[in-house]
Amino acid sequence: MPKSDGRYPWYAWAAFFSFFLLSLPAAANEYQDALSIFRKSPDVKKFFDTSYGYAIFPTVAKGGIMVGGAHGKGRVYVQGHYVGDATLTQVSLGLQLGGQAFSEIIFFEDERAYREFTSGNMELGAEAGVVVITASAKAQATTAGSSTTVAGGPHDATVKGNRYNKGLAVFVVPKGGLMYEVSVSGQKFTFHPRR
Repeated sequence: MPKSDGRYPWYAWAAFFSFFLLSLPAAANEYQDALSIFRKSPDVKKFFDTSYGYAIFPTVAKGGIMVGGAHGKGRVYVQGHYVGDATLTQVSLGLQLGGQAFSEIIFFEDERAYREFTSGNMELGAEAGVVVITASAKAQATTAGSSTTVAGGPHDATVKGNRYNKGLAVFVVPKGGLMYEVSVSGQKFTFHPRR
């Protein structure tokens, strides 16, 4: 078992270094690569065509050993124009072990949803639903009170009806790692307008 320095348990240090390494700024082409993956799904593509705007996070790093968290840096777009930067943070307690990285996109149904997201007080609640686009078979799962839909792949994701919940629609594509749960509940966002 790894040693600690006496002040903090070893798993606190492991979580810290995981977040540090995985939260390095994303390169500009990472944004384009992540957008390209989401645009390949015909059902996700329609959100690009009809939403007021979106926030894209090319890499969200999530890890935990009893105490978990996630962190990611992203960009916010309104009607195709880059308007600012966003930061995603999430802290969770409970039985958890592992780590994962994924890309996440949040669509804003209208200007009200966009303004709420960029207000600085935005947090996704337990009722927030997320569609996970993976290479596995289609399935339904429920995680921590939030609805999670798993779709076949970037080309096969099927989204039935209006997927907006309180003006937001959330999609993720796993990049690697393994963790027991996929949940966006508790994600908090900060926004800084582009200068």
